[in-house]
Amino acid sequence: MPPSSPPPTDAPSLSNELRELAYRYGEQPVPLGNVLDTLGPRASALLVVICALPFSTPISIPGLSTPFGLVILLLALQYFLGQPPWLPGRLRRVVLPGTFFSRMLSASSKLVGWLERRLATRLHLLADAHWKLRLHTSVVIFAALLLMIPLPPLPPFTNTLPALVAVVMTFSALKRDGLGILAGYALFAFTVGYFVFWGAVVVETFDRYGGKLLALFGLNA
Repeated sequence: MPPSSPPPTDAPSLSNELRELAYRYGEQPVPLGNVLDTLGPRASALLVVICALPFSTPISIPGLSTPFGLVILLLALQYFLGQPPWLPGRLRRVVLPGTFFSRMLSASSKLVGWLERRLATRLHLLADAHWKLRLHTSVVIFAALLLMIPLPPLPPFTNTLPALVAVVMTFSALKRDGLGILAGYALFAFTVGYFVFWGAVVVETFDRYGGKLLALFGLNA
């Protein structure tokens, strides 16, 4: 999540920080705690992107959305509560495979670079106070909760949409880009509507065919 004050103008871009991280670790396995310790004052924002990016494409990655969503949730909650970034020992000891981590960083730096070229300080009234940034962080918290829900590959985009919300909102707040923040809220509203729609489809389907399926397996009351 964004620092409480804007980064200095001579601070390296986030995309460059990600490239430096990829160069430092190469393709060796990396504990998640080491990544957090290395990232510096913008660790929360960078780690949110690193954890969200694998799910920002329609390709499903089974088994990872819950632990990575938990990392995003913890970092966002800590920022919301005004605490420094921290992870419990069990999550710090999670080892990211070298090749996977290297590809994550490479893809992250490209996405971050694309966002950096398009985000700018505008409509700053939406991001000119710490309480407003905390409010925006609550959207990231809800997006992380949605990402953590263990769902099958169908329906599609149930990982992609929450991940994109986390990335867009985090970087828009970091850049103090009010227009980007509004886009993040719009994307979040669409994401919630998408989940509600598919939830209603599941409930309706079960109401129609659940009894027959239970009877087929001899489980009906």
